[in-house]
Amino acid sequence: MALATSPENPAAVRTIAKAVGDWIDRLGSVWVEGQVAQLNRRPGAGSVWLTLRDTEADMSLSVSCHPRVLEACVPPLAEGQRVVVHVQPEFYAVRGTLSFRADQIRPVGIGELLAQLEARKNLLAAEGLFDPDRKKPLPFLPRKVGLVCGRGSDAERDVVENARRRWPGVAFEIREVAVQGVRAVSEVTAAVRELDALAGVDVIVVTRGGGSVEDLLPFSDEGLVRAVAAAATPVVSAIGHEKDSPLLDLVADVRASTPTDAARKVVPDMAEQLRLVADLRTRAERVVRVRLDQAQTWLDQARHRPVLADPEVLVTTRADEVAAHLDRARRNLEHRLLRAADDVAHVRARVRALSPAATLERGYAVVQTDDGAVVRAAASVAVGTRLRLRVAEGELHARRED
Repeated sequence: MALATSPENPAAVRTIAKAVGDWIDRLGSVWVEGQVAQLNRRPGAGSVWLTLRDTEADMSLSVSCHPRVLEACVPPLAEGQRVVVHVQPEFYAVRGTLSFRADQIRPVGIGELLAQLEARKNLLAAEGLFDPDRKKPLPFLPRKVGLVCGRGSDAERDVVENARRRWPGVAFEIREVAVQGVRAVSEVTAAVRELDALAGVDVIVVTRGGGSVEDLLPFSDEGLVRAVAAAATPVVSAIGHEKDSPLLDLVADVRASTPTDAARKVVPDMAEQLRLVADLRTRAERVVRVRLDQAQTWLDQARHRPVLADPEVLVTTRADEVAAHLDRARRNLEHRLLRAADDVAHVRARVRALSPAATLERGYAVVQTDDGAVVRAAASVAVGTRLRLRVAEGELHARRED
């Protein structure tokens, strides 16, 4: 129960200390799982101090034990090892300090670690973090490669040297971090997030050399896995060797079997690309030459055609045709003109034959009175009437007398 206190009725220090001690005593002994972040053993000291770190949160406990407890551990306890510790919380009321005293320390076996990893893997897979559809493709030629690796590690040299051997101009943004031990998870996660937010970094490679299951545990940490899944930049996992498979391999966009393999996947091979360009150039030249040869053949064939061998033949042929048509038209016109002249002559002859003038030329005369009336009967002319006689050439005047 909470103590009833107020500014007017405060509790004494001893009262609070006793209450805290009572509450802690109720907790009793507990089993705690964690990672040994620090181990401090001094020769001749009656106690050994170790710090237990939570692998998925930034929390730790300071634990002390008798040297015999530590010596009973098989294999010998070392920093970075996962353990289960049976501790009794102790509150020192005189100083108001809390401590934990261990009476048993049990290293977590490989089987237990693998079972935990399998359970974590199933949980993350159920959330879709390992789905192939969410994986991002790598750029063909990254402007800059972000590299997360151990300090001065062989993995770093493998990635950098092999990448530059393939493409000498590749640039790196390197973050050297702890890849083993208690700080590995936090430093690797922070490096991934930093490189993901850095402009110009087109791909991130997380790498380290091989190791035991315990050594590679940081790369199966749930926090790191979620950080990689949330990254906008493609991530390549190159952890350990071919047989090693931390959870980072499953969530990464590309998994490389080794650091050297990561270099091959991240940047293209310049020599290979030059060969490819040369092959493409050769193929293009061959295609162009084939088309040019086809065009030349067509031109040669066209040039040997009569119309192109002697282009004037068209004009000459047409000129002969035009001349023939002109001659034919001239003859036709002359023939028609002759026929028309004959027709005109015949018509003229007929007209002349029917003309009164022709009759007059045969000796006939046209008799008219002075008023121009033609005399057709003698009875119609009275005696003494003056008459005009029109002959072929001229006129005569007469008078009727009887």
